[in-house]
Amino acid sequence: MEFVNPYLFWILLVPFVLFAFLISTNKERLSRIFDEKVLARLSASSESMPLKLRNVLMFAAIFLMIVALARPVKELEDKVVHVQGLTLLTALDISGSMRSTDVYPNRLTLAKKKMNLFFDEMPSDEIGVVAFAYSPFVLAPFSSDKETLKMMVDGVDDSYINMGSTDYVALGELANKLLEKKDPKIMVLFTDGGDEEAVAGFADVLKANKIDLYVVLVGTDKGAPVLDEKGKPLMKKDGTIAITQRNDALGLLAKENNGAYVVAGTGKEDIEDLAAVIKGKYKKQQKGEIRVKQRVEYFYYPLGLGLFLLLIGLSSLPRSRNKEQIADGKGGTK
Repeated sequence: MEFVNPYLFWILLVPFVLFAFLISTNKERLSRIFDEKVLARLSASSESMPLKLRNVLMFAAIFLMIVALARPVKELEDKVVHVQGLTLLTALDISGSMRSTDVYPNRLTLAKKKMNLFFDEMPSDEIGVVAFAYSPFVLAPFSSDKETLKMMVDGVDDSYINMGSTDYVALGELANKLLEKKDPKIMVLFTDGGDEEAVAGFADVLKANKIDLYVVLVGTDKGAPVLDEKGKPLMKKDGTIAITQRNDALGLLAKENNGAYVVAGTGKEDIEDLAAVIKGKYKKQQKGEIRVKQRVEYFYYPLGLGLFLLLIGLSSLPRSRNKEQIADGKGGTK
């Protein structure tokens, strides 16, 4: 048998011993003032339990409670639990082009919807979420609680939109930091894409750190105007309306980095297909095992016995003499 909290036992044992010593060797205050015969006449009825026995019960009860606090247990062999699941990092594009309305109701809302569908397709996997544009940041740490992840993603609204240029290199560096101890390293982007110049450095980061890339592209080839925070189209320097189209360069980059891509549609088949590809590719790497410590708890035995002894000790407190006894006592003094 072992103790989970042995330090509590030793910490509490010292004051307990001192307390028991003082109580057992120190006379009652009244015995210092009154004569023993007078004190016997003034004391409670002798029908209760003797003081020494009651003290022993109290001390035993306190000692057993200290033992219970130390938490005695019997250690058993570790239980091996086989688990299945991957660790993936998802990234949501919050650049200015995500306000465009070439998909209903806009690219950002559709990307969020697709991300939530992806969570549903990966129920036993740990997923982290980052948002990216000019500067990427962690939106939710790795978790298997998909409802919490959905809540975090749903909280991303138009106020998160960043009109600055998208820094894919910074995204790659953050992804590498978050996935540093993961194997395999998987990142899934939900974005309207990026041109070849913007993703050039991104490709180098992915290859250098062996990060597999998967992409869900939102938007259309035709494109739509880039909107500001008030919903008005942005104008170029030459006075024409700025149009943003879906760029498939990231999709092609994903295929080059051991991944795949899909173009977001109105249904959920696209996400189902992407999830199936990921699960199929890493099927052998999804399996793992964790060891769970097993032990038998014994603290309730000393705790129960201690409470029982305490109850006996408290119930045996001396009772006051009744009126008849007092009357008899008076008669005896005449």
